[in-house]
Amino acid sequence: MSFFSFVRSNARWLAGGLLLTFFSSFGQTFFISMSAGEIRTEYGLSHGGFGMLYMAATLASALTLPQIGKIVDYVSVSRVALIIVPALAVATVSMAFSHSLVLLAVTIYCLRLFGQGMMTHTAMTAMARWYVGQRGRAVSIVTLGHQVGEAIFPFTFVALAALFGWRSSWLLAAMILIVVALPSIFGLMRIERQPRSSDGPERNTAIRNWTRKEVLRDSYFWIIILGILAPGFIGTTIFFHQVYLVELRGWTREMFAASFLAMSIMTVIFALVGGALIDRFSAVSLLPSFLLPLALSCFVLGIFPQGWSAFAFMGLLGISYGLSSTLFGALWPEVYGSRYLGSIRSVVVALMVFATAMGPGVTGYLIDAGVSYPLQIGVMGLYSVGMSGVMYAVSRRIMARETSMRNAVSV
Repeated sequence: MSFFSFVRSNARWLAGGLLLTFFSSFGQTFFISMSAGEIRTEYGLSHGGFGMLYMAATLASALTLPQIGKIVDYVSVSRVALIIVPALAVATVSMAFSHSLVLLAVTIYCLRLFGQGMMTHTAMTAMARWYVGQRGRAVSIVTLGHQVGEAIFPFTFVALAALFGWRSSWLLAAMILIVVALPSIFGLMRIERQPRSSDGPERNTAIRNWTRKEVLRDSYFWIIILGILAPGFIGTTIFFHQVYLVELRGWTREMFAASFLAMSIMTVIFALVGGALIDRFSAVSLLPSFLLPLALSCFVLGIFPQGWSAFAFMGLLGISYGLSSTLFGALWPEVYGSRYLGSIRSVVVALMVFATAMGPGVTGYLIDAGVSYPLQIGVMGLYSVGMSGVMYAVSRRIMARETSMRNAVSV
């Protein structure tokens, strides 16, 4: 089946998943950090102070996610949407009216849990379960919602905040979630898709369905996690401290907001490329490659102070984001099966949320301590290079393990 035929025959489910990832933007770091300067000023917080508060709220959401996330294994996607979209809307209203540090922490907790966490988790779990032979395509298309959000919302928010104030912009986000997002997502995903023979054979190295407890005891799972957490940690760190970075480099906020478009374009391209590669080869075989452009992006941003480096960084980050976003959606059912996918992915997403929490907190503390921010970015690049080599080794061992298990079963 051609790409366009696939999109046409699966439009409602793909559109529903894409809207879930698109509107998750209101709980993503890149969107929240648009208000970072105003929040620090109004609440009297330093870079490190706001970073630690953000880290604590995000860690709390990561601890909650594994328990809430497994609901996708037992409740329909449309009904889950009826819970998480209004919950995210309430959090955006709270951001608009909060004047208390305690309420700010609770608000960020809810934004991260229901936005970044549950809306993304629900979309990716649905695509991985509903599609088999063309899982890579489905995941890559739905992932584009993140990139569309990153392309549209930064510049839009900056413009609206300049006209109406940052709090009013958050109130507008709540209205969009209730009036546009909720009825659209529910209507599109009310009927769940069933895998079809026309999807083609499943690209699946797993010969059985692992339970969550079994996965957590698998050493390869934790090694993979060390690599998978890198894009979220690094991207979130840069986005969260973007105001500080802009001031440090002597750039303008409008210029840096415009550079998100470069990231979005490259992410879209390489999400689709990654989906095609996964369907042709496997997600496991793609593991060693997605961290290399991430490493190069860190070196560019850390070394070069000129304005062009922001666009180069965003473009390279987009390549890594595109490959990794598709990879993360297709990898887990390929390695561990799809029966308990919701429970397994809820742990993965929780760990990714944990990484995005640690980035702003740790780097904010180091900034307050006088540690060079460009140096910190360069170290992140070195880590990515090292983990790329580790991913190469673990991907080969996973394939060897599955081959050995298949041979044992056939004997």
